[in-house]
Amino acid sequence: MKLKNKKVIITGGASGMGKATAELFCREGAIVAIMDINKAEGEKTISQINSNIEKAFFFHTDLTKSKEVKKSINQIIDLFGTINILFNHAGTIIVKPLHESSEEDYDYLMNINVRSAFLVCNEIIPSMLKNKGGNIIITSSIGGEKGFALESLYCMTKGAVLQLARSIAVEYRDQGIRCNAICPGFVKTNHGLREIKELDEQGQNWNENDLHSVQGRICKPEEVASAVLYLASDDSSFVNGTALYVDNGWYAKG
Repeated sequence: MKLKNKKVIITGGASGMGKATAELFCREGAIVAIMDINKAEGEKTISQINSNIEKAFFFHTDLTKSKEVKKSINQIIDLFGTINILFNHAGTIIVKPLHESSEEDYDYLMNINVRSAFLVCNEIIPSMLKNKGGNIIITSSIGGEKGFALESLYCMTKGAVLQLARSIAVEYRDQGIRCNAICPGFVKTNHGLREIKELDEQGQNWNENDLHSVQGRICKPEEVASAVLYLASDDSSFVNGTALYVDNGWYAKG
């Protein structure tokens, strides 16, 4: 098992790609703490994972609030003793023309996508330094480096967390901490399907032929989870500060 006895935190792990990653990590031997605002889905996910053995724990957390983040992480460290891996995945999207976007839209996306990543990394890195190492994976997006119409605010936030991952890699490499970003294209999750639906409603066409022209087909959440596993495991021991695109060549094609 690639993550045997590793202690892991996954933010946004209640559903979608985060859930698929939590399930895979547990199968690979990890003990996982999920931090998510969606209490019902979070409890459902850990119940499904723990059908055989208790390997997953849920901590109901509003990741935009520093007090809640600190409280949950302190509880997890008390429970686990140490944190080896952080998958900072929590995020959301707004599909809207830039000139129709409000300050409230900006604050909402920045809080969930960027502030939460800062708060969690800010709390976890001291623990990893104390333990002389750790591994962080942050979810960016193909939109972290490519521009997309109707997703200006989203692309801003995903560019920000991509740069956060790179900066952490540079700053803490010599202290034994690796950090990489995962950059998916369209993924078959509630988040991804809502994005496609809202783009369609505003005049962009994303039927099967359109998807085929850019990434062949829609990605499965389990395929993203496998890429995250690679970055989280010792298989990627010399991979640090990279953006790993899970998009079947879309970014490379341009």
